[in-house]
Amino acid sequence: MANETDWRRSRGWRAGWLACWLLVWPAFVLAATTFELDVLSGRADSVTGGDALLRVRLPEGADPSRVRVAVNGREIGQGWVTDPAAHTLTGRVDGLALGRNVVTVRGARGAPAAFVLVNHPAQGPVFSGPRQEPFVCETQNFQLPAGLGTLGPSSPPDCAIARRVDYLYRTTAGALAAWPAGTAAYPADLVWTKTTLGHDAPYIVRLETGTVDRAIYQIALLHDPIAEPGPSWRQPPQAWNQRLVYTFGGGCFGGWYRQGASTGGVTDDFLLRSGYALASSSLNVFGNNCNDLLAAEAMMMVKERFIEAYGPPRHTQGFGCSGGSYAQHQIADNYPGLLDGILPGCSFPEVGFGTIHFITDAWLLDHYFNERSTLAWSDEQKRRVTGFGVYATAPNVAVGARRIDPDAHCGVLPPELAYDPVANPGGARCDVYDHTVNVYGRDPATGFARRPLDNVGIQYGLQTLNDGVISVDQFLDLNERIAGFDADANILPPGQRTRADLVATRAAYRSGRLTNGGGGLASIPIIDYRAYNDDVPNGDIHLRYHSFSMRARLEAANGRADNHVMLVEDNRYGLYSTQSPLLQRSVLALDRWISAIHDDGRELPAIDKVVQNKPADLQEGCMTRDAEPSFIAQQQTRDPATSCAALYPVHSFPREQAGAGIAADVIKCRRKAPDRADYAVAFSAAQWQRLRGIFRGGVCDWTQPGVQQQGLAGTWLSFDRVPGTP
Repeated sequence: MANETDWRRSRGWRAGWLACWLLVWPAFVLAATTFELDVLSGRADSVTGGDALLRVRLPEGADPSRVRVAVNGREIGQGWVTDPAAHTLTGRVDGLALGRNVVTVRGARGAPAAFVLVNHPAQGPVFSGPRQEPFVCETQNFQLPAGLGTLGPSSPPDCAIARRVDYLYRTTAGALAAWPAGTAAYPADLVWTKTTLGHDAPYIVRLETGTVDRAIYQIALLHDPIAEPGPSWRQPPQAWNQRLVYTFGGGCFGGWYRQGASTGGVTDDFLLRSGYALASSSLNVFGNNCNDLLAAEAMMMVKERFIEAYGPPRHTQGFGCSGGSYAQHQIADNYPGLLDGILPGCSFPEVGFGTIHFITDAWLLDHYFNERSTLAWSDEQKRRVTGFGVYATAPNVAVGARRIDPDAHCGVLPPELAYDPVANPGGARCDVYDHTVNVYGRDPATGFARRPLDNVGIQYGLQTLNDGVISVDQFLDLNERIAGFDADANILPPGQRTRADLVATRAAYRSGRLTNGGGGLASIPIIDYRAYNDDVPNGDIHLRYHSFSMRARLEAANGRADNHVMLVEDNRYGLYSTQSPLLQRSVLALDRWISAIHDDGRELPAIDKVVQNKPADLQEGCMTRDAEPSFIAQQQTRDPATSCAALYPVHSFPREQAGAGIAADVIKCRRKAPDRADYAVAFSAAQWQRLRGIFRGGVCDWTQPGVQQQGLAGTWLSFDRVPGTP
């Protein structure tokens, strides 16, 4: 594969995220015979900003006072914290040079040891590849809470600002207010709270805002500035429950070439008052950055900053809906260790395939029904061809399908920088594929990003035909006149389908851009929460079948999916709000689940340890739709005879109605000659000849893996340059 030579697999596991596992699985640590080094703040090969929090593991009998640590020959003599029981020294080193740095540890006993840290710029990149240009800074539009104003202008070219800390407090009126400057007493309207660890604390929030990886990040957690010293990794805030919730925001359309002026949110009342620390960044909102690779890098760097400032969390939970589910699934699978458990809401497996396939198919079908059909179709026939619960979903999601259109929405880019096929053909193309060019590479013929999008051989409406809902003539007219997209997302003439670039198709599978499920997702807890929206009259993109797509992928990759729990209710609280008691319980259950795994010192396969530590009261099921709903504990299936599927029907999607599986993981199908045995209706000789003419190269054979379909090349992949460029 031409572009795979431009990928590399990140090294340094022993001195990297293993540190986090050792913190929570101490039974696996053996007595040391020489010095060992753990990078508590991240991975040894992915240090950023010139500093790192390190832990030195000493040989048995070594005198900590006689141990010397040096970086590039410069001794780090102060600031180390000794833990005699654990035989460790912990400290923060700074002043690292860009690139390779050698950490040397020596003492009176034991052989000296040397370790390599690889330091990257604070504003990136680390593993996401060449930085996107142009890139619009937006700190001047970023609003701080409680009337604190905006961040003001940033410093080019990195969109950087000076780090700032603000204090807020929750009032008895239920609002967040700015902490009174210079006060030495608690305000009269200050609320107190009890955390999950039973700590009574004033509801005062320390809010840190800064920039890393050209993203605006925020960290929020309870801290009492009156009774406590300033927090540090040595002395974290007393009310922090030692858990970090990392939040991810939704969207996609327009999420390119920009810093963004929002995060996934760090001021959620339920999470803060429970004692959780919250963190997020503007590049962790898919509406700002519709690219999971860059989102993973930004998250890694924000988490690194958190650990260096406040200490390692006991664990990190993912939290977010829609585009926030894309990020959780793909970061957890492709960059394991960043997230210890996830709570995706209104979920999809990923944007590039699970979402884009069904919304672009909906666009093509809606266009056919409105512009190209030569026959009459009833509304019910149209709905059945799409598979949706309401046909209005088709035109609704067709709008979102413009995320493949390079000039439909360039957002904050000035017109002179944005692509226009006539006025500015060399401008920045604003679509998901060009936004992922570091993985897919460039088409040498056009200079555009290679595109893994295909609908050749798809028999739209096949299941509807076999169910007797549409006629053979309707089926033939549909497949004869529906089309695909050209490179600029214009709908092609009748019969011309979209053909995937095979280099990009292979890259999508091997890089994890199509979520595999066999990376980190194979061995972490997943609670899939869904507020049902399939039946809203105007249609919606957040369809329930996507949860089953993700489960099918886990089963295909791992042979099991019992680390995946589905919970469903109606949308009375919106799509993803901690006002929902069910979502609140999910947060706490995920916390208990991860904690139990980390406290389990048995030597078991990771997935067995995950499943065996699932809380007994965490059961799959749904809430009734009554005014005062109750919980139905029930394994979630698509069987309409079950209570939950009757309350919340699991509908379908166009490719499943064409014969594809629920996993929705085939980018380009393998084909075969049409076979009369595949049709439950009779074709006349003329109709059969017409069918064979429509599908001259064959129809999709969904019993076979897709073209180039294969497993992951690995996790922690790094993309050093745009594939196909000098």
